[in-house]
Amino acid sequence: MNKFSGFALFIGSAMLLTGCNKKMNQFSADYFSTNPNPLEVVGTHVPATVTGHIPAKFFVKNATVSVTPVLVYGSTEEMASPMTFQGEKVRGNNPVVSYDNGGTVTIPVNYLYQPAMQKSELYLNFTVNQKGKQYVLPRVKVANGVVATAALANAGTLTPATADDKFQRIINEKYSADIHFLINQANLRESELKSDEVLRLHRDLRAAASDDARQIEEINIQSYASPEGGIDLNTRLAQNREINTSKYLTNALKKDKVTEFGELTANFTPEDWEGFQKLVAASNIQDKDLILSVLSMYKDPEQREREIRNLSSVFDQLADEILPQLRYSRITASVNVIGKSDDEINQAYNTDPSTLTVDELLYAATLTDDLGRKKDIYTAATRLFPNDYRGFNNLGKVQYQQGDYDAAMASFKKAARIDANAPESQMNQGLVALVNDDLRAANNAFGKAAGLDDLSPALGLLYLKQGDVKAAVKAFGNDKSNNAALAQILNKDYSTAKSTLAAIAAPDATTYYLTAILGARTGNEQMVTSNLRQAVKLDKSLAAQAANDLEFARYNISKAL
Repeated sequence: MNKFSGFALFIGSAMLLTGCNKKMNQFSADYFSTNPNPLEVVGTHVPATVTGHIPAKFFVKNATVSVTPVLVYGSTEEMASPMTFQGEKVRGNNPVVSYDNGGTVTIPVNYLYQPAMQKSELYLNFTVNQKGKQYVLPRVKVANGVVATAALANAGTLTPATADDKFQRIINEKYSADIHFLINQANLRESELKSDEVLRLHRDLRAAASDDARQIEEINIQSYASPEGGIDLNTRLAQNREINTSKYLTNALKKDKVTEFGELTANFTPEDWEGFQKLVAASNIQDKDLILSVLSMYKDPEQREREIRNLSSVFDQLADEILPQLRYSRITASVNVIGKSDDEINQAYNTDPSTLTVDELLYAATLTDDLGRKKDIYTAATRLFPNDYRGFNNLGKVQYQQGDYDAAMASFKKAARIDANAPESQMNQGLVALVNDDLRAANNAFGKAAGLDDLSPALGLLYLKQGDVKAAVKAFGNDKSNNAALAQILNKDYSTAKSTLAAIAAPDATTYYLTAILGARTGNEQMVTSNLRQAVKLDKSLAAQAANDLEFARYNISKAL
């Protein structure tokens, strides 16, 4: 062997040792970048991507490296799923990193968010397996802290859907009676005035006049002539029928001592073609389609009459069955039934709730802002009307607003058992699911409540917790709430978020905290400190949260806390 051959053999052995047999050197933090850094909450999780740029002549050819992301916070070390990479001489299915050229590796990270993660560090742990031997390399830090702004989404502030009462203080009723006339006559016949229909009208009017809870608002007389004959004749007939009916009714009201009846009005229609058309359409006349086509073809009343008379096969049937029904005066009384006043309803509930209808009970609960009284009223409604889902649904709403989510869910489920199609209780079950971060159950419940007006803010929060910020913003629409403003902040629409926060009717600690975050993101230090001060004043627990909140890392907020 000559000197050159020996030197070449030495170099080759050294290269083999370098590429295969030596141990892996420790990784440098400079090899890795994390997006985002610091980490950020998205929905209910903390996702990120760590990208490693491995230099040439580093990754040993016969080595397998398992990389485990570890989030360290407090005394907790939480591991994400490991990723494994291998050198080019290893038999396996893992991504390969070249020794000669190096390479890029991608390591996904995902943690279920916990509040303590705000103050944290993300490390990578390395375990090397080489020729059947395993050893550990020093961990490296790749990110600092978690921006937890998205975690401010709060299902507890959503308003459950109310199953509305149908209480109406004033219910309008209509009483009516028809007085029929003979052909070409306008005189009132005794048989018509003694008909059951007319006598019942007079009884109803007398009863309404003597009842303090009812008020006769108006009485109207509308008189008609049937459309056969000349227009002049029919006009006189309809007018005379109106005059005679008005005189009769005026005298009858005086006789019955009905003096308070608003206004008595009277009108007449010379030829009731509209009524004629409706009666023909509803009849069993064999050629009714032909008659209706004549009405649609001709608009002139006299021509209509001529054409219909020419239908000799059916005119006699019209004269017997249809036309007599169009010679009449109709008396209609509009009567308002006055329900209990608010004071009367409250008093009735206080003394004996059983004297109230279910709608009066449900309405009674709307007369107070005291959640305790609301709860008592709805509880009474469920006891007195156990088959009406609305009492259980609305009881659940109060329990939800009081923070008793387990009791609220039980009430919502009772409501759903009574009426499975009621959208309110379906949506409200979804709200409780959101409180418990059960996004699948929430999504299913909201699907069953589709079309409900109250659903949009709930859908907005669901999308927010799923991490779909743009869908959340769209669902919230013009909603003026903390959750809607949070979605706009996360969407970086700071101008709209500022307007939303300013429009919140009853701002709370979270409102001011979000406004402080908005100030931090827009470089307004005064906005940060003044709003943090107000937030902490309303909720002292926010001081500790703000101290660890990376949104405020660039500001000295100690005086505001």
